[in-house]
Amino acid sequence: ARACGVPCAGISQRFDEDASGLLVVARNPEAHTSSVRQIQKHTVKRDYLALVLGDVSAEGWVNAPVGRHPVQRTKMAVTVSGKEARTHYQVLEKLDGCTLLQCSLETGRTHQIRVHMHSIGHPLAGDPVYGGTPKKIPRETGQLIADFSRQALHARRLEFSHPQHGKSMTWEA
Repeated sequence: ARACGVPCAGISQRFDEDASGLLVVARNPEAHTSSVRQIQKHTVKRDYLALVLGDVSAEGWVNAPVGRHPVQRTKMAVTVSGKEARTHYQVLEKLDGCTLLQCSLETGRTHQIRVHMHSIGHPLAGDPVYGGTPKKIPRETGQLIADFSRQALHARRLEFSHPQHGKSMTWEA
C-alpha cells in the first residue's frame, strides 16, 4: 500500500525491454499476490513468437540453467550456477535465412528465450545483446534484419487462473 493508504496495482508478468505483446497488470494487491504465486509455481502458460536466425529444422526443448554471465555482468548466459530454465520451441514457418518459432516457457528467467535460442546457435533477429551476425542469409533478408530496431520477440499468449474465481483465463495478442 502507498503511504496514503490506497492499494497499488502492480505488473505481474513482464517481458524483455523492446519486446511486444501481452502484459499482466494486477488491479489490487490480492490479484498481484495471486499472479506472482502462479508464476513462481510455473502454472502460468506463456507463449511467445520469436524470429530467429538460421534454419531450425524441428521442434525441441532447451533445458539449460540461466544465470549471470560470468564476465559480462549485464548479460545472462547458460551457466552451471544458474537457475533451472526450460523453453520448448516449435517451428511455425521457415523463411529465407530465418525461422519463426513459437516458444513456450516452463520457467521464466531473465532473458530466457534470448539466451536459450543463442545457446543453440539461433539468436533472435535484431537482438543487440545476444544476436549474432547472420550467416548464409540472402542479402535482402539480411538488410531487413539489420533494419529491425529491436529483438524479434512477441508475448503472444498468456493463460492463468483468475485470482478471485479460479477459472482459467487466456489472452492472445
